[in-house]
Amino acid sequence: MVDLTTTYLGLKLKTPLVASASPLSRKIETVQRLEEAGVSAVVMYSLFEEQIIHESLELDHYLNYGPESSAEATSFLPEMSQYRLLPEVYLDNLHHLKQTVGIPVIGSLNGVSTGGWIQSAQKIEQAGADALELNIYYLPTNPEITSQELEDTYVQLVGDVRAKVKIPLAVKLSPYFTALPNLARRLVKAGANGLVLFNRFYQPDFDLEELKVVPNLEFSTSQELRLPLRWISLLYGRLEVDFALTSGVHTAIDVVKGLMAGANVTMTTSELLKQDGNAPARAAEMLAQLQAWMEERQYDSVTQMRGSMSEKGVGEASGYERVNYMKVLSSFKQLP
Repeated sequence: MVDLTTTYLGLKLKTPLVASASPLSRKIETVQRLEEAGVSAVVMYSLFEEQIIHESLELDHYLNYGPESSAEATSFLPEMSQYRLLPEVYLDNLHHLKQTVGIPVIGSLNGVSTGGWIQSAQKIEQAGADALELNIYYLPTNPEITSQELEDTYVQLVGDVRAKVKIPLAVKLSPYFTALPNLARRLVKAGANGLVLFNRFYQPDFDLEELKVVPNLEFSTSQELRLPLRWISLLYGRLEVDFALTSGVHTAIDVVKGLMAGANVTMTTSELLKQDGNAPARAAEMLAQLQAWMEERQYDSVTQMRGSMSEKGVGEASGYERVNYMKVLSSFKQLP
């Protein structure tokens, strides 16, 4: 019997397939069905830094608006028992989910500054989360900000949160760094137990009729697997940290590739979201295909596969270096 168990952030998981942060975690029933299908852990939908700040400012407005108005205006002030901050709802949902399912539940904070993050991280821990994922999603546009300053901010954020929470901490990064291995090393030194590679920036589009910039959400494809696959392959064995591969996990073969690169788990969202309510069935199908693939090739366990195609694990490592770029270009044959 093939052993699909793995470990991630100190947690023993029954399979290497994890549901990453998405609306799927908003419904307890959906997570229960994913658990039954074999999904080994779920990352809660993200609590955004902007939401924490906005809700705090809005509450401050309501608390201070009445005293500065006429006596009659105080009737517009809502009862505090009726006014609930979005972070409080998030914590309640996390707590109820944790009380209902048996798989680990990982909280998710999305932002870039320390601010109220430390307090929110502590509350997520108190709500029962098994681990916390810091989803550092920031696109620097100020030309005065240097790469060193930006990276220092990331490291400081991780260090500040690590100092205040005891649960395992993962950091979800984008690939857009000049020296990613060095930043990864610094984040691990600051207290990160896991690295989630990679975040996806959703690029806006132009509406030429309305002359507006509009959001444009597109699901990932298996083609996007190559970027995290390459970097996990390069970093595996060089850092004492767990890796989660995300972006481009759509099939059992994608899962295999992620594990062989060195990932402890593979995370999927797009493949589950596009199933129109059949996400659990698709997850079960992917895991069945993974098991069949391993049995056919006589792999005994996920542990046996992990890192076997990393830079350390292959005999010819030139495919990971610049020479691979040259070989690809030189192999192109012009069409007649």
